[in-house]
Amino acid sequence: MSPHTNRRIVLATRPQGAPVPADFRLEQGAVPVPGDGQVLLRTVYLSLDPYMRSRMDDKTTYAPPLPLGGVMPGGTVSRVEVSRHPGFREGELVLSSNGWQDYALSDGADLTPLGASSHPSYALSVLGMPGFTAYHGLLNIGQPRAGETVVVAAASGAVGAVVGQIARLKGARVVGIAGGADKCTYVTGELGFDACLDRNDPQFAQLLAAACPDGIDVYFENVGGAVFDAVLPLLNEHARVPVCGFIAHYNEHGAAAGPDRLPGLMATLLNKRVRMQGFIILDHYAAGYAAFLRDMGAWVASGQVKQREDIIDGLENASAGLIGLLQGQNFGKAIVRVAD
Repeated sequence: MSPHTNRRIVLATRPQGAPVPADFRLEQGAVPVPGDGQVLLRTVYLSLDPYMRSRMDDKTTYAPPLPLGGVMPGGTVSRVEVSRHPGFREGELVLSSNGWQDYALSDGADLTPLGASSHPSYALSVLGMPGFTAYHGLLNIGQPRAGETVVVAAASGAVGAVVGQIARLKGARVVGIAGGADKCTYVTGELGFDACLDRNDPQFAQLLAAACPDGIDVYFENVGGAVFDAVLPLLNEHARVPVCGFIAHYNEHGAAAGPDRLPGLMATLLNKRVRMQGFIILDHYAAGYAAFLRDMGAWVASGQVKQREDIIDGLENASAGLIGLLQGQNFGKAIVRVAD
């Protein structure tokens, strides 16, 4: 690739169900030139996250849909290649939102300097948006107490792994749910969860009930589907359910299959006085991000919270990475290494 070429991956067509490679298009163009007060950024790491799937549909959620031909969105760690801005020096690393492309311009307003970080990709994982999602959702909505049972879906993933480790720090008993024996072994052996169940096991619902003999006090929801079906009857009175996603349903096209679950859900929420609260982490940066960085930075530095990253090399492989993420193929936080 010529250093004068900017590769970008754009939305070519809207998915009809699960995304396929043809839904993305790799384009090449000139590297933009910064004007006064701007910097030219070179993407080093690109974060892959489930929310990207919803941006591909032609409907507004908490954010508008990505237009056809638009660069796929995403958080990035970038290097300042050229600076015409007094607040940034060439060569420094910043947290940015370049999306799926090699280069981008910024006026600096959306950039966070990373300083001399020994692990800059953590700004996209445990010390970034996924970690903050886990921290805020568990502590401010879930509010676990010592001795309670906390159940975490997608327990080996970017958010779930952090949720479970924080819950353990707060003295809770933590049961994880993951896809496969290897992930479950990692969750209990490396992350210290008390138990972890394979959601693919034919006896999953029965195994979950056996692992939670005293019921479930906090369920951190980011999956939905059959996992939530198994959790719902086990919720205790006054249980708390933070909801940051429902990845099992992101690829659905048209009406959902299966029975109408709404009456059972409503009855459980009412009869057991369950608090189920959705949240979008973008709403909470102003009030809570500084406290998160203080606490999580200390936990990571001391080894009390660990993060596994699933590194994908090459911008051209980002679309395959997202497709795999939505199918549960990643093991840890999915990150694309775009440049050295």
